[in-house]
Amino acid sequence: MRKLAIAALVAAGLTAGSVQAHGIWFAQRATQLAFLYGVGADDLDSLKRLPQVTSMAGYDASGKAVPTKLEPDGRLVLVNLENQPAVVAAVLDNGTWSKTPDGKWHKKGKDEVPTAVVSEHTWKYAVHLRAPLAAPLAPLPDQVLQIVPVEAKLPVLLGEPIKLRVLYKGKPIAGAKVQHDFINDPDSAPVLSDKDGYVTIKIRNQGLNVIVAIYETEPEQPAKYNRTEHLASLSFVLPHAPE
Repeated sequence: MRKLAIAALVAAGLTAGSVQAHGIWFAQRATQLAFLYGVGADDLDSLKRLPQVTSMAGYDASGKAVPTKLEPDGRLVLVNLENQPAVVAAVLDNGTWSKTPDGKWHKKGKDEVPTAVVSEHTWKYAVHLRAPLAAPLAPLPDQVLQIVPVEAKLPVLLGEPIKLRVLYKGKPIAGAKVQHDFINDPDSAPVLSDKDGYVTIKIRNQGLNVIVAIYETEPEQPAKYNRTEHLASLSFVLPHAPE
């Protein structure tokens, strides 16, 4: 029984570690839209990770691609909004990481870290809604894992429900771990998407909302890592009352 209890605690720890994984998202910084990397209140060095960004795209309200790009600005990475995209999306390849028994993560595969308790290749995806959409958001290119609002119109008030669908390679997937507030409550227990990929949660913030989904798949290189972890964010802002 004691062995079973220990195994359960280890499994719970691994699950919690996955849910707390770092992600990417977009948020306003000094009137500009910034590309961010981190978890919770830990807004880390996104400039350092800019070379790992493999895709950056913008779309108008009807889903048509419009030019955009990421631009370094001091210690920030800003989104070029010259063409006023209604939606911006990015992908970051975070590479292979291995965790050793002391709890530390190393940016190496298990082939280089013999004592690793787990190794994973991690991908980060982010979609940000800047303006009302003409139709429900469609699956976007390069967003291997994506959170899609079922309705084109978003709720307007904190506490209102929002129905979402989690897509993997454009198809609904069950069992994705969805967190309602990646910034203010990163340690919350996730809700799992149902057999059709759906999940309904309540809007957490009258302001910036960053919703996250995590989904693990089989490794492309089993000799180097045990699994591939995909983490996708969907971010948007609910307006506050007029001043």
